[in-house]
Amino acid sequence: MGSAAELAAAVLMMLGFPCLMLAALVPSVPAFAAAAAVTYLADHYLHRKSSYLINRLSKVRAGLSIRFLIRQLLLVLLLARLSLSSDLIFYGAIGCFIAFYGLQAPHGALVTLIRNRRRLPVATRNVDLKSRIRIPDAPPRRLLHRSAEKMLHLDLAAVAGLLVSAATDSAVVGFAGIGVTLGLGILYVLALAPYVRGRRVPPRAEAVLAAVDDWLRWYKPETVLYFSGSKDSAYQVNMWLETMEQLDTRPLIILRERVILQNLAPTTVPVICVPGGVHLMNMDLSTVRVALYAANVGKNIHMLRVPTMKHVFIGHGDSDKIASVNPFSKVYDEVWTAGRAGRDRYAIADVGVRDEDIVEVGRPQLASIQTGRGVPEDRIPTILYAPTWEGWDDNPGNTSILLAGENIVRKLITADPPVRVLYKPHPFTGTRSPQAKAAHQRITALVEKAAAERAADPRFTADTTAQARAKEELARIEARLAELAGGAYQGDEAEQTREGMIDLKKHQEIARLRAEWNDAYWRSFPSWQHRVITGAEPRLYDCFNVSEAMVSDISSVVSDFIASGKPYAVTDSAGLGEEEFKRQNTAVRAAVILSNSANELGALLDAVRDPAADPLAKDRKELKEYLLGPDEPKSIDQFNTAVKNLAIKAETRNLGQATRVASGGVTETDLAGAMPGPRSSATGEADGVNAG
Repeated sequence: MGSAAELAAAVLMMLGFPCLMLAALVPSVPAFAAAAAVTYLADHYLHRKSSYLINRLSKVRAGLSIRFLIRQLLLVLLLARLSLSSDLIFYGAIGCFIAFYGLQAPHGALVTLIRNRRRLPVATRNVDLKSRIRIPDAPPRRLLHRSAEKMLHLDLAAVAGLLVSAATDSAVVGFAGIGVTLGLGILYVLALAPYVRGRRVPPRAEAVLAAVDDWLRWYKPETVLYFSGSKDSAYQVNMWLETMEQLDTRPLIILRERVILQNLAPTTVPVICVPGGVHLMNMDLSTVRVALYAANVGKNIHMLRVPTMKHVFIGHGDSDKIASVNPFSKVYDEVWTAGRAGRDRYAIADVGVRDEDIVEVGRPQLASIQTGRGVPEDRIPTILYAPTWEGWDDNPGNTSILLAGENIVRKLITADPPVRVLYKPHPFTGTRSPQAKAAHQRITALVEKAAAERAADPRFTADTTAQARAKEELARIEARLAELAGGAYQGDEAEQTREGMIDLKKHQEIARLRAEWNDAYWRSFPSWQHRVITGAEPRLYDCFNVSEAMVSDISSVVSDFIASGKPYAVTDSAGLGEEEFKRQNTAVRAAVILSNSANELGALLDAVRDPAADPLAKDRKELKEYLLGPDEPKSIDQFNTAVKNLAIKAETRNLGQATRVASGGVTETDLAGAMPGPRSSATGEADGVNAG
């Protein structure tokens, strides 16, 4: 429903229209003016907030144009009730509103035409198209941004002028307002007209695609990360960006949805977004030898059909979920898993993936997670509580927040000897379940109250001078980051494609500043202070690195934390029992298993305080290697080796095919349909695969 303020604005706006009708029937000019002002302001506020409620109003036939039309019709009714129906101003009002709506059609057509013509068949980042084709500047943002709302609001002058005329019996102000409304509407249409012709129009799709192919022939990509998905799945490709940047071969990222490109994290790797299946299949990818897939989706077929490259499923996490052993995985040449556990999952699932097609490459994304080194002498242990969210159903095993969260936090904040608690819930916590939201709020209150009590405890002292310096450093870093973000190029998709070459120095500076920010953040408050962390920064892995142990639920968070080798506990909120819980979930086999009472937390705290007496240390080491592979060689080195070996297989296959052609076994015509490169299609389909 949006925020409380948005809901209030929507209610005021919808109540304002009955008030307008009542004021028109009475009739009362002041009451009508007041109600009109409320509806205008509420409407503007909801649009400025991009409120979800605006879309809902359109669904119930109360869209933007309808709301403005009703207000104008009620104004005409007001004039009639004031006995002005025989006056020239009455006919002027009717003529104005008819002409005003007549202007909506060319205005809407021009806006749509401009947007469509500026939507290129591909969108890119870090691809030099600027030197290959001419992409003109977009119209000024003020012309296209919320254009329909702006155009309709031009009626304000006419409405205000007519109300003044109705109140004063003077037609001059009314006709002046009518003139201003119609004049501005005409000027708005004329201002848009130049952007649909001449050099202000981007090149045709064929020219853009030819420029992309020219760049591909120059760049000669060798390894492609291919991804298709919804806005919410952008994290699945973002987690692989750093790995792609570290490849020994020339990398390329191919996306299929514009919304993914909009939500892609900054990267130095070239990115091409190709929404059209035919456009992708016609693209010259003849130098690519390895294609990596982070998700099993239908659009993968548009790349899988190319035999000159080898196809690999790399996934977007390591867990015991059914999705990790999807039968679709057998369409790939190889499946890469983090460690032996992934291989065993496929063997147990028996879904057709052969053992010889599985390669263990580790998890390169976990390189920033530091291994445990014990508790520093100058501070107390830190325990991270990082529960997952409630999920889409009411399965009690989804999250510990509902049944165990308060018990966990209460036992941690009252632990003796004391520990520090970091509470970092999943960002979706409470978005679906009111009960989860309420539990999260209670846990937050517990942590904050304990933090305030500890700050007043004379046993805990703080170096206020050092903290002040850290806060000053934070402010300086944040100001510089804001300055760098403000300098980032902002434009429409076509302009971002034209100007999309990343500034490498700026990219490196931002990475350095973020690392400095993280260091300053932890120094900006006492090392004993409990903390609730709900924002994007500091990141989860940063919280891993400052913690000596973690409490969590069944999720990828647990699998990732295992890379640290530190003690951890997992809550069996569904009450399966320790034996069954461990049988069903590989990642908890070296964990302290908590019931909803959290009475078992003492075992976790004992392991933190005396690592030498930690009974699960050996199990964690073995589980880490089983799930994530050995520490040496480094995961990125394993990954690069796997890419190299598979590229050799692809090249061997291609040479074999070329030899067969040369020996007369197969003709060039036989192979033409299987080789990547330009092909034509008039129907939008290719090889029986729908490209839409």
